Amino acid sequence: MRNASRQMDAAFALEVLDKAPYVTVSFTRPDGTPYGLPLSLARTDERTFYFHGALEGEKLDCIAHCPTVFLSAVTKCTPTVGPKDGNFTLQYKSATAVGKAELVIDREEKIEGLRVICQRFLPKHMDAFDAAIARSLERTAVVRITLAEPPVGKRKQYDKQGEEMTWGRME
Repeated sequence: MRNASRQMDAAFALEVLDKAPYVTVSFTRPDGTPYGLPLSLARTDERTFYFHGALEGEKLDCIAHCPTVFLSAVTKCTPTVGPKDGNFTLQYKSATAVGKAELVIDREEKIEGLRVICQRFLPKHMDAFDAAIARSLERTAVVRITLAEPPVGKRKQYDKQGEEMTWGRME
């Protein structure tokens, strides 16, 4: 990271990944070209994320070719003028991670992956979960992403006095 004073720890990065409305996941196509798109991920621990989709398509083709993926998320992105220097800049919180994507085959893990996704995005509608599983489990793919190493967080944020909050300083 070029500006190490903005680097944050893995706990910060996981918080960003949890709060982001979507995470951009980048894959490698069979022809070697990149393919990235925003996905709704939910996590079960410090290393394991799930997303769902169709039983066939470009994401699954990419995973079959090269299971290594790159995750990127940004929250609290606010254009601003630097309080001390007047430069145009952004305040942000971001996170990146590298992982391995695998199609979930085990029925129970597939249901659990869908459950954590639903709990994250539709917690008030969990009463409809079992009926949705009965209706669509067999036509839904679930993918597990296991991080290869801890995620990295980064931020640029100013305190109330206009000083940039560098590594270690929290709100």
